[in-house]
Amino acid sequence: MSYEGVQTACVIRYPYLWNREAQRGETEGRKERPVAVGVRLPRPDGDLVIFFPITTKQPEASRFAAEIPAIEKRRAGLDPDLRLWIVLDEFNSDVIGRSFYLEPEPPIGHFSKAFFLPLLRSFITQRKKFVEVNRFR
Repeated sequence: MSYEGVQTACVIRYPYLWNREAQRGETEGRKERPVAVGVRLPRPDGDLVIFFPITTKQPEASRFAAEIPAIEKRRAGLDPDLRLWIVLDEFNSDVIGRSFYLEPEPPIGHFSKAFFLPLLRSFITQRKKFVEVNRFR
């Protein structure tokens, strides 16, 4: 297996560490959950990857999050019967090849460009006000 499938808009399982958990001193994600790969940036010491969590808990209205439509849940390999949201105002960053958490497994699915790219563009324009939990330091 390799990490080649870890690309923008794919969905993988990852032990996401929420910012609120990191603020309490936790260093490990409590469970593996589906996450969307936001960006993969090539670097000499290993590609930097940004992950957005997918959750069944409806985010507060003040959060930058989007409910995932049924067709996108199917494309992404997610349960189409659950209400799911992708949260974009906090994210984990990790480095492929140096990560203690990222496994070389194929993605469970992919979001369409039509759904994911507008969210990613919004994230990029507002990135400085969002919270990063760095998983490789």
